[in-house]
Amino acid sequence: MGIISTILGAFGFGIGVTIGLVIGYFLFIYYQPTHVKDPEIRPLAERDSKTLEQLLPEIPLWIKNPDYDRVDWLNKFIEYMWPYLDKAICKMAKKIAEPIIAEQIPKYKIDSVDFEALTLGCLPPTFEGMKVYNTEEKELIMELGLKWAANPNILVAAKAFGLKATVQVLELQVFASPRITLKPLVPSFPCFANIHVSLMKKPHVDFGVRLLGADAMSIPGVYRIVQELIKDQVANMYLWPKRLEVQIMDPTKAMKKPVGILNVNVVRALKLRKKDLLGASDPYVKLKLSGDKLPSKKTTVKHKNLNPEWNEEFSFVVKDPEAQVLELAVYDWEQVGSHEKMGLNIVPLKDLTPEEPKTVTLDLLKNLNPDDVQNEKSRGQLVVEVNYKPFKDDEIPSNVEDSSDVQKAPEGTPDGGGLLVIIVHEAQDLEGKNHTNPSVRLLFRGEERKTKVVKKNRDPRWEEEFQFMLEEPPTNDRVHVEVVSTSKRMGLIHPKETLGHVDIYLSDVVNNKRINERYHLIDSKNGRIQIEMQWRTAS
Repeated sequence: MGIISTILGAFGFGIGVTIGLVIGYFLFIYYQPTHVKDPEIRPLAERDSKTLEQLLPEIPLWIKNPDYDRVDWLNKFIEYMWPYLDKAICKMAKKIAEPIIAEQIPKYKIDSVDFEALTLGCLPPTFEGMKVYNTEEKELIMELGLKWAANPNILVAAKAFGLKATVQVLELQVFASPRITLKPLVPSFPCFANIHVSLMKKPHVDFGVRLLGADAMSIPGVYRIVQELIKDQVANMYLWPKRLEVQIMDPTKAMKKPVGILNVNVVRALKLRKKDLLGASDPYVKLKLSGDKLPSKKTTVKHKNLNPEWNEEFSFVVKDPEAQVLELAVYDWEQVGSHEKMGLNIVPLKDLTPEEPKTVTLDLLKNLNPDDVQNEKSRGQLVVEVNYKPFKDDEIPSNVEDSSDVQKAPEGTPDGGGLLVIIVHEAQDLEGKNHTNPSVRLLFRGEERKTKVVKKNRDPRWEEEFQFMLEEPPTNDRVHVEVVSTSKRMGLIHPKETLGHVDIYLSDVVNNKRINERYHLIDSKNGRIQIEMQWRTAS
């Protein structure tokens, strides 16, 4: 009976377990819990604050922050380009890493370290939004929101003591906020010389590692240690203000550094045409080198003289002797009103032989159009002596001109004083009631300076420089900047009107040596003007 009871008990247990599993399976499949409801779909605008806070990490930056712009176009571009970008990035990374590895492995008695596989996968990164900064300098600053869930295959094999070990990186996730700066901006493609990359906060990095075929990240404690170590190391290297710099082109070539000096002696003018009704003209000469942002240089005025002699010397810094030309124009000085142009001409630098002085007699023209019949009239001649002197190898400046550098004051600057330089760059959204022909009027310590007039332009660009030699720092002074519109139309009731003004205090210029800001004009609806100021001292 004992044996029979045992057999029957085992049989009954097996049947009971089987029936219980079958009943439990059907209950699991067909039973619908009462506490589970269908998800409720509602617009974000109807959600309460608590629900929105839970969803916030998944909301794109361009929704959360109005300063960020949507960049679907960039994501689409990267999606199409990714197969080629993947190969290019991996090739560049391998090229950079191999010399570093070759230099380090002898220290650790390792025979070799090789990339057996290197690909970033088929999933491109996604940018949530982009923010662009305007600094008024020769640079472009962008901040991006980056999310990347990649499927890379990075397989590295190390050999030592006759053994081989492989490490494979896969399933990479990166969330980061990089700041990308393109500087300096140059007039050669791709229009910037360097790329600077900084991280605005610690990145989130998650990845899997297989060591000798096993998942190394599954070892207790290793995952968190490795992740925090990578975050700290990357942050120490590239967290703002630290940065990674990648040179795209040689900035010295892109910005065309100075290669020589052009010496010009304005000798005389001959047989100038009479411009004044009563008496002779009052001529003077303006000189400028094309491509130079500095204001034109001027000779003295020779009153009541149609055959004036000056014998005045000037010097210009040459950056491109094959393309630059010396522009010369003779004007008739007027005490009231604008000065009338008497004629002009040019001297191409490519026609000059280096180190050989040359005397040139130029026929003055109405304009530089060779087909204009007005150029056939005689307007007189201008005699100049020119001499182009290229720099020798040891004289070429090694540093590139940088807009943020402040030059030293010239010789003769008073001790304790300096040179105040004011550069009027441009203005935007100017609007006059009757006309918009803007010029800028500077008033400093009772001295007035004016820029040229730009006709019929709401967004004028002047790029004119003014200098004031001072006995002491202008710490408690200010400069009055006024934008004025003038018109010469006959019968106009308001020939002159103010488009806006601003007072700039100079204490910041003295303390920082240089400021470059865009100011909102007072008494103007939307007008703004960009002014750069430098305080140059002998030290």
